[in-house]
Amino acid sequence: MNRRGFLKQAALAGATPFVAKLLAQPTTYEFVFARLRYDSGDWDYNPKVCANVLDSVVQYTDIPVRQDEVVITLDSAELPSFPFLFMTGHKLVRFSEKERQGLVRYVENGGLLFSDDCNHDVNGLYAKSFEAEVKRAFPGPSTLSKIPNSHVLYRSFFKFDGPPQTSHELNGWGDNVVHGYLRGVEHRGRLGVIYANQDYGCEWDYDWRNKRFRARDNTKFAVNLVVYAMT
Repeated sequence: MNRRGFLKQAALAGATPFVAKLLAQPTTYEFVFARLRYDSGDWDYNPKVCANVLDSVVQYTDIPVRQDEVVITLDSAELPSFPFLFMTGHKLVRFSEKERQGLVRYVENGGLLFSDDCNHDVNGLYAKSFEAEVKRAFPGPSTLSKIPNSHVLYRSFFKFDGPPQTSHELNGWGDNVVHGYLRGVEHRGRLGVIYANQDYGCEWDYDWRNKRFRARDNTKFAVNLVVYAMT
């Protein structure tokens, strides 16, 4: 990654000064969009998310990207190679013991799992089963606690007052609640799991060429997630 070019793009795109601190140590790694495959549910839902996230990373930053999505499991020996891991679905989430151990190692090594509930329903099957799996992997009273809106995640590139709302959550089925927070798991002061009930996957699942017709780019928050994961 070209640090000077990255910061220039950040300034032009309205990024915050916090970017400079994050990029104190430049890196040459490219960003790879990795998707988590799990056997119990519809892990491959929202297939166009990768293209839209990569388009935003290319549009707003100088971070080099790999064009194709990588699909990987939690028990893969190659998992530590990917600092960002996307997970989505509507159905049951069940991990094997080996997969839970892989998730713990991934977080302890600095990886970031972003888990998105397509049901946008805190009482739905995905929500209840995913939360149960995370609590098995990371037992403790602070597991999946609310991420404060002052967290650096919301100013890692673009500035947000908290998690942006989605049209699917506002207008679709689910629990009819607008979730003004994300939840997460921290390891040594850094988020290793981010859990969303806002249904960002459906929000970002459209032909990337349609973005030019949108008055507001709803994938900007994905750039924050990528920058946070890579820095």
